[in-house]
Amino acid sequence: MFFALVFALSVPFWVIGMSSVWQLLPGLPIAALNFACPSLAAAWLVYRREGAGAVADLARRSFDYRRITAKLWLIPIFVLMPAVMVLSFAVMRFYDVPLPAPEIAVRLIAPLFGAFFVAGLGEELGWSGYALDPLQQRWGALGASLIIGCVWAVWHVVALLQAGRAGSWIAGWFLMTVALRVLHTWLYNNTGGSVLGAALFHASANMSWQLFPNRGSHYDPRITGLILAFIATLVVVVWGPRALRRHRNT
Repeated sequence: MFFALVFALSVPFWVIGMSSVWQLLPGLPIAALNFACPSLAAAWLVYRREGAGAVADLARRSFDYRRITAKLWLIPIFVLMPAVMVLSFAVMRFYDVPLPAPEIAVRLIAPLFGAFFVAGLGEELGWSGYALDPLQQRWGALGASLIIGCVWAVWHVVALLQAGRAGSWIAGWFLMTVALRVLHTWLYNNTGGSVLGAALFHASANMSWQLFPNRGSHYDPRITGLILAFIATLVVVVWGPRALRRHRNT
């Protein structure tokens, strides 16, 4: 029901995107404004089942920083995706892929991160705050990650087509998105179930591709997807597929 409602709420944004060439940012069509649909779907279902108080509890998870008791987890939350993008750039250079000289507008980092954090919360209150724990109870951490990751990827396909992405680009992006969801679950489970941590990681990922030389113009998810799939596989092997964490305090 949650997944179906997310897609249903997104239809008006996809329709608007069909008739507009305007982009929020380079490579980011207007249809991306559907970022609030997962949290709206979660809020509606929580309200129907438990009432307004439960919706307020869900909203408060937006800033559940107290759950992140082991502050070392802030390092992968903020650093992992920028590091992956640097590695992606190095790989592309190694294979002589034509790339412009990196030009990162430092003044854009703070506003970009702020905008992507708001969008990340709009998604993660639904994906992580509502859907993840019940799915983990039934399918385990890896199974839940693959389910949400596939739904998450399919949900973005319309916007990617509206942005003019080729089929091979979308296929690489699909792999990257599913691997990224495994890492979201890994961080969520090891930060005490922090939606804030998941949203910050989400924002870090989006900002990283948007800053890839230049303004995301040469970002290639086929390369980034392979790197992230390798990292996600290591995480599954080391932390275990059932919980993606070693013990309660890690």
